[in-house]
Amino acid sequence: MYRFLLSRRWAIITLIVLLLIPTMVRLGFWQLHRHEARVARNELIATNLTAAPVAFDSLSSPGHSVPTAETWKSVTAAGQFDTAHEFVVRNRTEPGGSTIGYFVVTPLKLADGKGEILVNRGWVESPGDATSYPTVPAPPSGEVTVTGRMRADETTASSGIRDRGGLPPRQFKLINSAQQAKENGTTVLGGYLELVSATPALGSTPELLPDPEHSDIGPHMAYAIQWWLFAALVPVGLVVLARREAKDRAAEAARPAAAEPETPAPATA
Repeated sequence: MYRFLLSRRWAIITLIVLLLIPTMVRLGFWQLHRHEARVARNELIATNLTAAPVAFDSLSSPGHSVPTAETWKSVTAAGQFDTAHEFVVRNRTEPGGSTIGYFVVTPLKLADGKGEILVNRGWVESPGDATSYPTVPAPPSGEVTVTGRMRADETTASSGIRDRGGLPPRQFKLINSAQQAKENGTTVLGGYLELVSATPALGSTPELLPDPEHSDIGPHMAYAIQWWLFAALVPVGLVVLARREAKDRAAEAARPAAAEPETPAPATA
């Protein structure tokens, strides 16, 4: 009854099934790893945001690469804003996520003389002209203490943003301390500070960026379970398909015999 399973057609079907099962299992584990990475990221953000603030220059130095474990830590710094080296970062989305504009980054000269740190003061809207510098609220003059979140330098590899040249003056694609140190000939500590508050208060400022979302774990675990269910159902489907075809073949073989009319007896004189 099941000799048809030795046919070329069924050999191809079986081979496809044998390839699908491990592929779906791997996709399930890929989604599981994404879930685990998302949970670890959320836990890291929650822990670092709620920890007591530490001095920015206690975690960084010129050329320092901020490790993942230190990102989003609450940090402070005291000094004076260096408006001469202020710049904007193009094509950045406002906190609501609906409008493209600029991040405003103003270096802060540290009071202890260790150099400067880059401070992302927030978002401003685009002037509508890609070559014009946007209208930016000026930072306060004099000594200021800023508090914010520690962030790692942006690179093309980490952000996916192509850092092409030829932009208008004081406009960049990335926030990168090494790039600004080279551009301005200054000493810049690695990473940057994403502004949350300042003392004295800043007054009119760019739109501050909110804390990152760290409560949503995403759909990755559900996707993992779905892939594993698919992997389990594929062989079941193969068996059902084979049994259905065997049943159809048996019915087809029995049909002509049942429908064949009886041959009448020859007439006698």
